[in-house]
Amino acid sequence: MTNIILLFIAGLVILILGAELLVRGASRLAAAFGVSPLVIGLTIVAIGTASPEIAVSIQAAANGQGDLTLGNVLGSNIFNILFILGVTSIVAPIVIAEQLIRKDAPLLLGISLLAFVLAFDGNLGAFDGVILLLLVAMYVFFALKQSRSESEAVQKEYAEEYKQKESRTQKSIIINSAFILAGLGLLILGSNLLVDSAVQIAEVLGVSELAIGLTIVAIGTSLPEVATSVIAALKGESDIAVGNAVGSNIFNLLGVLGIGALVSPNGIFVGPQVLQFDLPAMVFVALVTLPVFYIDSRISRIEGGLLFSYYVVYVIYIIMRADGSASLTSMQLFITFFVPTTFIALVIAALRSLKTKRQDNSIR
Repeated sequence: MTNIILLFIAGLVILILGAELLVRGASRLAAAFGVSPLVIGLTIVAIGTASPEIAVSIQAAANGQGDLTLGNVLGSNIFNILFILGVTSIVAPIVIAEQLIRKDAPLLLGISLLAFVLAFDGNLGAFDGVILLLLVAMYVFFALKQSRSESEAVQKEYAEEYKQKESRTQKSIIINSAFILAGLGLLILGSNLLVDSAVQIAEVLGVSELAIGLTIVAIGTSLPEVATSVIAALKGESDIAVGNAVGSNIFNLLGVLGIGALVSPNGIFVGPQVLQFDLPAMVFVALVTLPVFYIDSRISRIEGGLLFSYYVVYVIYIIMRADGSASLTSMQLFITFFVPTTFIALVIAALRSLKTKRQDNSIR
């Protein structure tokens, strides 16, 4: 078992290193050709931080291990919102940009519901994959179009984070192209090691590949997003911190799941457990972002703690479900824990927001 865990860790480290080299090479090459920092952040960096999920999902889907692909995508999306935004806002309360409230959060909910609908027949096949990939192409196109009308404050924020000083010389082009190729090679190697070791861990522990995908694989492949969001929050770059998590989720569902469904020999099987709990849980997480973002345009430390507690309960439930010791059904878990705590937290947040607005009005 020790050797398998070491292989898993090695695969994860190689994946993250590959993603770092890919993002570094691609962003510098783009800067050398005059691409703006905002576009680099919205596309190259967003796709680059999702590259571990892409590599693992392609490898697993090509091997016919659809549960690992599905678990990786769903687990990463739940992790990105509950854990990353939870921890990030505990470190420093996050101000939510208007675009995230009006466009990106509702879009994430819509895409989550679409994934649920496509998976409802128990299989995500090539046709579903084509639909998702067409939508990700449209998403990138509109994101680039939207970037032209972003406020100066947002553009400045991205410029401070992603501005690259890179001259367009033959040497720099060769070096950055080498970074890209090396990054892709490491992603392939790392995904091979991680998928193989994850399957072996599931066999040794006697749990499903889905459970492994939802937990350790999803957490591992999401580490680049953790680093990006926490560092951005500490710098006061809220747009990047939240946009990274929400954008990554959208790309996971459309791009990663789309590619996985397309390359899987017989499509990705979606079992009853996923349809009854994991997919609804992902939709619920996307739904929660709307009132949390909307009430006072920020995620407070209390709300961050709530999101983080959700993730802890979710992981405990997945572990208990894996070994058959879960005493609550998925519906009972929603009714007895998630719904009441969400309602109470949102009421408190709404009252706090109303009090703040009244104080502001009285000062004026």
